[in-house]
Amino acid sequence: MTSPASALSQLKQFTTVVADTGDFERMREYQPQDATTNPSLILKAAQQANYQALVNQVKSAHPGIKPVDLVDHILVAFGLEILKIVPGRVSTEVDARLSFDTQATIQKAKHLISLYESHGIERKRVLIKLAGTWEGIEAAKALESEGIHCNMTLLFSLVQAAACGAVNAKLISPFVGRITDWHKTKLGSNWSDEQHGGANDPGVTSVKRIFHYYKHFGISTEIMGASFRNTSQILELAGCDLLTISPELLGDLQKSTAVVEKKLNASNAASALASEQIIALKLDESNFRLQLNNDAMATEKLAEGIRNFCIDTEKLEALLSN
Repeated sequence: MTSPASALSQLKQFTTVVADTGDFERMREYQPQDATTNPSLILKAAQQANYQALVNQVKSAHPGIKPVDLVDHILVAFGLEILKIVPGRVSTEVDARLSFDTQATIQKAKHLISLYESHGIERKRVLIKLAGTWEGIEAAKALESEGIHCNMTLLFSLVQAAACGAVNAKLISPFVGRITDWHKTKLGSNWSDEQHGGANDPGVTSVKRIFHYYKHFGISTEIMGASFRNTSQILELAGCDLLTISPELLGDLQKSTAVVEKKLNASNAASALASEQIIALKLDESNFRLQLNNDAMATEKLAEGIRNFCIDTEKLEALLSN
């Protein structure tokens, strides 16, 4: 008798599955197409005993360079190992401290790409992660025009997504779990998993809105749901272009035999937007900043995300200084 298909294998029929980790040894068994990293994930991996040899190898190969520059080599070293495992792309993040400096972001992105290319990796296999600030989006516009593809991260709102689509960013990563966290905190004791979970989960509905907006207006930028808190959020977004998932949740999906149905369909886009009275957004700088400012959740989570990535980048520099 044939054993039932895992939820993970069923999900892969509708959505490209991506591993969200710097711990590349753990991703092998789940056979993801792509992988994503960020400063927090690389910091976590770099502190593990099984990666000390890789960290020491990078430090030995670049004696005397500043920690800020050594971080770039560490990010790329982990990326190179990941690319030996996944057939697709790896996402590597630009220093979050550059989130409000377009030119510095462009320079850092080009430097990271040059490091990958020096190891024989084609730029099409690398996505440069940039914060979804106005300055980050402007950097993406310039980089995409030179064939350097961008993964727009720390994305919490439709206006960020629309602006990224307008500059033809390759991919966006809306942060499902962090959106839900904010609403859960806001509602406090009024939060109910039954009422606010599943299809009504605020993080899930945010990604659905972006999906419908992109499909209705013919935006080719890929949508990759990220930052999941549970498998319910993942399965509610079956049919999204891509989903990047932690090894822990990949393991849960692998063990589950729950039936997975396609939940997102481009054919529903027009009616879904009409029901929410959403029209094409004005995306010049002043309108972008105003719309983002008026979204308290997106403003607070974007600021918090940049702060935390800055802190973890500084921790990584300190770790490499020892």
